[in-house]
Amino acid sequence: MRISKILAALAAGTMLTATTIAAQAGGKLNIYNWAGYTPPELVEKFEKETGIDVTIDTYDSNETLLAKLKAGGGGYDIIVTAHTFIEVDAKEGLIQKFNPKDLPNYKYLDKKFVDPSWDPESQYSLPYQWGTTSFAVDTAVYDKPIDSFETLFNPPAELAGKVGMLKGGSDLIAMAELYLGVPLCSEDPAEMQKVLDLLLAQKPSVKVYAGAAALRDQMVSGEIAMTSNYSGQAQRTRAEKKTVQYVYPKEGVIAWVDALAIPADAKNLENARKFADFLLAPENAGALSNHAGYANGSVGSEKFMKPELIEAPELHVPEGIKTEPMKTCSPAANELEAQIMTQLMQ
Repeated sequence: MRISKILAALAAGTMLTATTIAAQAGGKLNIYNWAGYTPPELVEKFEKETGIDVTIDTYDSNETLLAKLKAGGGGYDIIVTAHTFIEVDAKEGLIQKFNPKDLPNYKYLDKKFVDPSWDPESQYSLPYQWGTTSFAVDTAVYDKPIDSFETLFNPPAELAGKVGMLKGGSDLIAMAELYLGVPLCSEDPAEMQKVLDLLLAQKPSVKVYAGAAALRDQMVSGEIAMTSNYSGQAQRTRAEKKTVQYVYPKEGVIAWVDALAIPADAKNLENARKFADFLLAPENAGALSNHAGYANGSVGSEKFMKPELIEAPELHVPEGIKTEPMKTCSPAANELEAQIMTQLMQ
């Protein structure tokens, strides 16, 4: 399945359904993003072009980001979060409207990302990058054929004790649900008990629950030999360690979009809008993909992407493999997920 087909799958999963920025020179911009997700050279370019001083803090799960926003926002002007959190953040007043359609470079945005289901009028967000979630295996440690999440959740002896898992509940639980055939965001306690039982049975084989960047580093170093992770992180892992393979299980993979948004209490709104517009430019969107290893939403960016990235297997879901779009869970489903994570991490 090519990149365009992943976008089509996202749309089918109900996920996807100009005023010039004030020319204020200088100032500050505070960004809160996933670790390893912001290219330093792109930040330097933005600073040189605008005179704006950029500061970046990082987090390791969507849940960490949400807690920060609920605690007051942390003084950030830009955040990047999974698309499934945008609707919730907007309803709770944690992010603000910034009218992306007024940005000069909005013309480059792929139409599939205009008015998506999580932001129906494109007022609160822009796509940052998008991809899938599955798991990767070091074939130098385990070289047998793998076609199921069974290998991840019931590791063979060669991999037992060498497993890494994403620490965010929304990622961890979604993969377990996909493997078990449980609907994403289930509100059924009996179904979620099956998820908990699966994760508890796997736990003795898990060496670490961590963020995506940390799991990438530990795969490269050999501390772990199998890990759940995002497609871009898997691609970056393979770039450093050729024996690493991203697995497309027969049960399917999780599909998602990371979105850029502006917290409600952002102090540097116009600078945040400038940065959002800067990232929409195809040249800059291509540079973002080259660094992080994911697809982006700007038409024409492929001209600036590395050929090996465009053809990377991590970016192309094979024909016949289902892509299951991440969903925005109900409060009842979120409560069940929270209970699972509390018991799992005890």
